[in-house]
Amino acid sequence: MSQIQYLIIVVCLFTLSCKDSDNTTNTQITTQADILASHMDTTVHPGDDFFTYANGGWLKKNPIPKSENGWGIFNLVADENYLRIKKISEDASAVNASEGSPSQQIGDFFFSGMDTSTIEAAGASPLKNELDKINTATTSNDIVQLITTMQKMGASPLYDMYVAQDLKNSDKNFLYISQGGLGLPDRDYYFNTDARTTGIREAYQLHVQKMLQLIANDSAKANTQTKAVFTIETEIAKVHKKLEELRDPYENYHKMSVKAFSSSNPALQWEKSLNDLNIKVDSVIIGQPAFCNKINAMIQKFSVDEWKAYLTWHLVSSFSPYLSNAFDQEHFHFYSEIMRGSKEQRPRWKRVLDAQEGALGDALGQLFVKEYFPEKTKKRYEDLVEKIVESYREHITKLDWMTDSTRQKAIVKLNAITKKIGYPSKWKDYSRMKINRKTYCQNIMAANQWEFEYEIEKLTKPVDRSEWGMTPQTYNAYYNPSNNEIVLPAAIFTAPGYKDEEVDDAVIYGYVGASTIGHELTHGFDDEGRQFDEKGNLKNWWTKTDETNFKKRADLLVDQFNKYTVLDSLHPNGKATLGENIADLGGIVIALDAFKKTAQYKEGKMIAGLTPLQRYFMGYAYGWMQTRRPEMLATQLLTDVHAPIFLRVIGPMRNCDEWYRAFNVTPNHKQYKDSLSRVRIW
Repeated sequence: MSQIQYLIIVVCLFTLSCKDSDNTTNTQITTQADILASHMDTTVHPGDDFFTYANGGWLKKNPIPKSENGWGIFNLVADENYLRIKKISEDASAVNASEGSPSQQIGDFFFSGMDTSTIEAAGASPLKNELDKINTATTSNDIVQLITTMQKMGASPLYDMYVAQDLKNSDKNFLYISQGGLGLPDRDYYFNTDARTTGIREAYQLHVQKMLQLIANDSAKANTQTKAVFTIETEIAKVHKKLEELRDPYENYHKMSVKAFSSSNPALQWEKSLNDLNIKVDSVIIGQPAFCNKINAMIQKFSVDEWKAYLTWHLVSSFSPYLSNAFDQEHFHFYSEIMRGSKEQRPRWKRVLDAQEGALGDALGQLFVKEYFPEKTKKRYEDLVEKIVESYREHITKLDWMTDSTRQKAIVKLNAITKKIGYPSKWKDYSRMKINRKTYCQNIMAANQWEFEYEIEKLTKPVDRSEWGMTPQTYNAYYNPSNNEIVLPAAIFTAPGYKDEEVDDAVIYGYVGASTIGHELTHGFDDEGRQFDEKGNLKNWWTKTDETNFKKRADLLVDQFNKYTVLDSLHPNGKATLGENIADLGGIVIALDAFKKTAQYKEGKMIAGLTPLQRYFMGYAYGWMQTRRPEMLATQLLTDVHAPIFLRVIGPMRNCDEWYRAFNVTPNHKQYKDSLSRVRIW
C-alpha cells in the first residue's frame, strides 16, 4: 500500500567494499574485464552523450530480449536473484512441511503457480462466486456492497483504500481514501489526442471487449459492456488529478469525520461500507474530495447493468494473470506488448516468483538473507551510509543560499534519519494465510485478503516504525518521509558477475554511494520530502526566504528536463519528475565529496585508463546501464515520477562542475552548460 510517502524507485546495486580514508584502496587485478572499460563506447565523447559513452558498448552487444520491455543492469541483478529465489522455492516444494510454516506456504504457492494443467482446466472458475454475486445484483445498494467487498480481494474498483501514517501526526495510523478506478495507467490516456495515445485508447477498448467475451461467451453483450466500462472510466478520469498534482502533500490531505464524509457522499454509504470491512474509525483522510464527490454522483447516474459491466471487467482484469492461458495471454498482449513493447511472455517461473514475492515476501526474505547477505556485508554498507551522511551534513553546513535557522533544522532532520540496511529486525507472520496446492488464483485471493486484514489491524495499533515497506530480496530502495528513514534492502547491493573485492572504491561511491544512498538521503530534502520535519510530520520548518531560494533553484531543474525530447516529439514532465531529479543531482555531489576522502582518490592512480574521478562518474552511469523499448518509454513519460533512464545520467552531470573537469568538457560539446546556468541545490 502506498501514499504520498512514495517508494522511490532507484537503481543502485552492488555488494562492494567500503574503505576508510586511511585504508589502501581496493584495486585488485582480476582476470575479468574491467567493470567499466568493457562497457564503454569510446566513439562518443562524454561531453556529447555521457550515457552512451559509459554504457553504449554493452548496450550494443546486448539487445533487449523479446520477453522484456527493457534490458540492462536491472535485469542482470534481477536474474541473479530470480535464480536464488527459484532454488529456495523449489527446495520448499520438495518437502512435506507443517501447515502454516514458511516452507509449506512458499512450496505450495510455487507449486500451484507452476501447475499449468490444473490452472488450464479451471478456466475462469476461480472467479465464479464473485461473478455470480455481480450477475445477481439488482440495485445500486448491491453495487456499493460489491465495490466494498472487492476491496478485500485486491481488485479495488472505483477508489483506492489503504492504511498509512497520518501525514501530520506520524505517530498514528490512519485510513486513506484516494482516486482510483481506472483500467489505463493514468488519466491522460483518456484525453490526449496524439496518435500514440489514441492508438492505445482504441486498443484498450478492444482488450476489454475480448476479456469480457471470454467470461460471457457473447460478443454482442461484451461489446455493450465495453462501452459502459469505457464511459464510466472516462467520467472518473475527468476528476483525477494529474501526476504532478499528486506530489503536493497539502493538496492531497483532507481529514474528515466518517459521519461528515458519509453525509456528503450518501450514495456510497461510507459508514456502512467501513463497518462491513470491520474498519472501526471515527475519521478518514481523503486524498481528493472532488473525486469522491464525483464517484458518489456516478452511482446514481449509471445503471445497475453498466456498473455490473464495470465490476466484472475490474474483477477479471485484476486476476487474469492467474487464470487459464486465454486470460493470461490477453492480459499480457495489452499491458505488456502494446503498453510496454514486450514481444513474448517471460518464463512462467519468473512470473510465479513475482506473484509469490507479493504474497509471501517476508517468508522468502528470511531464507534469502540467511543464505546471501552475511553480517559482514551488512556492516560494510552501514559504514558506507555513515560516510555519505557525514558528507551531506558538511554540504548543508556550507550552503550559501540557506539561512542559519533553517540550516540548523535541516541538520537536526538529517541526524534523525533512520537507516535501515539489509533486512528488518522482525518478520511478518503469515501463518494465518491459507495457501495450498490446489488453485493458484485462490492463493492470490487469500494473500490479498491477508494483506488487507494485516493493514486494517494497524488502525488499532501504535505505529510500528521498525516495519519495512520492501523485502530484503527486492531490487529497490526508498525514502519514507513519515518515518524519516532510508530503506536499503539487501538485494540492492548485488553485483552481477563480480565479487566485492574485484571492484574499486571509485565505482563503489558512484554506484552505491551516489545513486542509492545519497539519492535516498536527498529525498528527505527534495521538493516534497522537505515539507516533513525530523519526526515525519507534514510541517513547514523553512523560512520564506529559504523556500524562495529553494524553489528558484528547483524551477531551473524543472525547465531543464522539460526541454529534453524523447522519442519523436515527447518531453519529460519536469514538475512530476522533480523530486527524483533533485535526488539524482544531490546524490552525485554528496557522494563525490565522501569519495574524495578515500585513499584511491588521493593517490590518483589510473585503472583501465580512467582516473579515480572519471571512474566515480562512470560508476554512477553504470548503475543506469539500461535501455527501454519505445512503447515503454512513452508509457513512462505519462505515468512515472522518474525521468527516462538516459536522462538520469545526462541531466545531473551537466550541473556538476567536477564532471566537466574529469572529462574535459568544453563549450564545443553538446551537453555543455555554462557555469552560471548550472543548477546547484545541495
